[in-house]
Amino acid sequence: MVQERRRIGLVEDHESVVIGLSTILADYPDLELIATAPTVDGLLEQTDALDLVVLDLRLGDGSAPKSNVSRLHANNMQVLAFTGAENPYLVRSAARAGVLGVVRKSEPAHAVVEAIRSAAAGQQVVTTDWAAAIDGDPQLSDVGLSPRQQEVLALYASGEKATRVAHLTGLAEQTVYDYLARIRQKYSEAGRPAPTKTDLFKRAVEDGWLPVPERPLS
Repeated sequence: MVQERRRIGLVEDHESVVIGLSTILADYPDLELIATAPTVDGLLEQTDALDLVVLDLRLGDGSAPKSNVSRLHANNMQVLAFTGAENPYLVRSAARAGVLGVVRKSEPAHAVVEAIRSAAAGQQVVTTDWAAAIDGDPQLSDVGLSPRQQEVLALYASGEKATRVAHLTGLAEQTVYDYLARIRQKYSEAGRPAPTKTDLFKRAVEDGWLPVPERPLS
């Protein structure tokens, strides 16, 4: 029985990993790696017709897994996370964003191939690392921020002052303060209070609006 050929893309900024996966997939005619890039933007510039994108969760451009997965989904591309899985926060963020699974880079080649094959066919890939990360998820309540509120939160929580946020977004400074008050109210109502700017930073990371720092938040 001839298997359907699946078109695969890879977002990875380590050349050795790109070469390694390219070499592995070259032996499997049903899996065609047609595009690689160090960022999601770079991949989308090359093609908009992929059955699956294999996505590294920690990229050099500082992008968050949640936003990367959302952008790929918006282009009708399914996603399989490909990671060292050393940071459960990254895995949780990817899981909440709707990836089909998470596979470790350290897995044997045949396991990586089977995970890619299953995900490219639209099937969930449930691994021990993914299950453990989901089981350990504190089940953070969704606060339902609007896209504009997400933008204001990400800018302010990343360290920008309200005046700078107003300039970057085209909003009045008082409007920015109004947004921040509403954002804090939503988090409080969800049982996740954020009275300080540091708290807002933690909530933004937890919900994927900002990239995860090198060390997990305390």
